Amino acid sequence: MTTPPPFEGPPFEVLTMGRIGVDIYPLQTGRSLRHVETFGKYLGGSATNVAVAAARYGRRAAVISRTGQDPFGDYIHDALKGFRVDDRFVTAVPSLPTPVTFCEIFPPDDFPLYFYRFPTAPDLQISPDELDLGAIGGAGIFWMTGTGLCQEPSRSATLRALEARARSAEKPGRRTVFDLDYRAMFWPSREEARQWYARALPHATVAVGNLDECETAVGLREPRAAARALHDAGIQLAIIKQGPAGVLASDGTQIVQVPPVPVEVVNGLGAGDAFGGALCHSLLSGWDLERTLRFCNAAGAVVASRLACADAMPTAAEVEAILSGKKLAGNKGAQRA
Repeated sequence: MTTPPPFEGPPFEVLTMGRIGVDIYPLQTGRSLRHVETFGKYLGGSATNVAVAAARYGRRAAVISRTGQDPFGDYIHDALKGFRVDDRFVTAVPSLPTPVTFCEIFPPDDFPLYFYRFPTAPDLQISPDELDLGAIGGAGIFWMTGTGLCQEPSRSATLRALEARARSAEKPGRRTVFDLDYRAMFWPSREEARQWYARALPHATVAVGNLDECETAVGLREPRAAARALHDAGIQLAIIKQGPAGVLASDGTQIVQVPPVPVEVVNGLGAGDAFGGALCHSLLSGWDLERTLRFCNAAGAVVASRLACADAMPTAAEVEAILSGKKLAGNKGAQRA
């Protein structure tokens, strides 16, 4: 892999690093994959969805990742360009297929995922040598994920990127977000994941995750205790998603908790990524903590009411509409069994 030329141009407002792939989602809900007859194809991958969500708000966004050198990889580049996400840092691994992910959809809260990332995924083959550290250091928000720490060379690349961010931390308004993003199937054990999370946490300024992911990061599930532990690890802003109990955030001086936005759930899988893109937009906008959480919750609710992930990411107008109590049209592609 050759090192790309240094990035030239205005800094990215949002630069994410992590999973990318193709989501193959059933167009019938309430059925096992065994009985599904038709599927939709969508851009996927958590870090990628966050970049797409940020671009929906007009932010200059890019993603660092890798695909296979195959038609699905070509589709990913086409989709990123269609969403106005810069794809210059998405490169091909000729020896590996582009990952695909299937899911089953049983609203309101059962969405099993089936990852096809064998023998490994191209997005885990990001090498430290191919990183544009200038672009990473200059981004308004750099977003990395726990999954990026699960395997080499992605682990070393992620830590290298975090070190580059730490060197630029004195510049005002820049945030490094650690999406705690724990998926057990990618790790030998939770304990090993916790060791690498501990290496990464001191280099980040924001951490966001659900209760299970907080347990992975700091060994605690109680939200306030987990927030304190994240602060002790060096995090300035801890955001803890609690499902039906809403979301709690602590910046070290105040704790804010807001309830979820009620919505008829079609597919909950993209809600967290929508929350993440909205969080990037909110942080860059300099909003107070309560407004930030309410906006992020509403963005997640919009996507939960739709079938896809990247394709379902809302505009700011759609988020504001749901905050004002208006009903939004869901995804018409899904049919109930």
